[in-house]
Amino acid sequence: MERVCSYSVAGFGFCVDGAPFQPANLEPFKVASKPQETLFTLHVVPSLEEDPIEPFYQTQDGPDYPEITLWKKTGGYRIQMRPLPSRPVAAVMDVSDRWDEAWIRLEGKDDTFGLNNSLMLLYAFSTANKGALEMHSSVIMQGGKGFLFLGKSGTGKSTHSRLWLKYIPGSELLNDDNPILRLMPDGSARVYGSPWSGKTPCYKAQDVPVGAVVRLSQAPENRITRLTLVQAYASLMASASSFRPLKELADGWHHTLEGLASCVPCYHLDCLPDQAAAELCYKTIHD
Repeated sequence: MERVCSYSVAGFGFCVDGAPFQPANLEPFKVASKPQETLFTLHVVPSLEEDPIEPFYQTQDGPDYPEITLWKKTGGYRIQMRPLPSRPVAAVMDVSDRWDEAWIRLEGKDDTFGLNNSLMLLYAFSTANKGALEMHSSVIMQGGKGFLFLGKSGTGKSTHSRLWLKYIPGSELLNDDNPILRLMPDGSARVYGSPWSGKTPCYKAQDVPVGAVVRLSQAPENRITRLTLVQAYASLMASASSFRPLKELADGWHHTLEGLASCVPCYHLDCLPDQAAAELCYKTIHD
């Protein structure tokens, strides 16, 4: 593998220097030359400086979710990543305080997880003030637009997408877990495929205007309602990757969420996992 590889995701470039391998999910986003403007460069290194560190933050999402630990250090942060709290550390990364330069030591336990999750983290943080959000969402393209399905893990986002694929003609899956939602300079919204799609291998370097965002809840009957501006903001925020302890980043995400809530039609769908739910959703958001 060449020393430096360059990638472009949702119009933003970044580089990986010295990786011993390239995860297959990154291949569709690889570009021939380094983008003129890059968000960050991630250097894969054999060791890190043993600088003084100060505890700052640790995720507490539960035993079935990755664990991320952050420390403050001179000029930036140290980040440690585990696939699960009970699993060995996969990677340790030092990051500049501007999130534009990072050095990662892969521990040989789960290097693909370490590399992918370090890139997801760097991407989310370095785009915080650029109008982009990593969304925990499944996205269907249909009729030249993208429709994002949000909800808590286990709600049925992927199931609802599969129902669209089966029953709504012209539907195509764009991403099944972590698309990029962008507030464009002209005030419109677009959704982009990304190299990160959860358990579904769907890595498409494509993008479309956003048609609607729909939050799902399991229910004994199908019912859909349009959300108010405040409700739309809350719905988007609940599914956006963000990090509130860092105010300068949180302010950027807040500004993006405000803009998206204002320009994107947002709905709440109480639903069963059936054909009628997909057809009700499709008909309502196209009316």
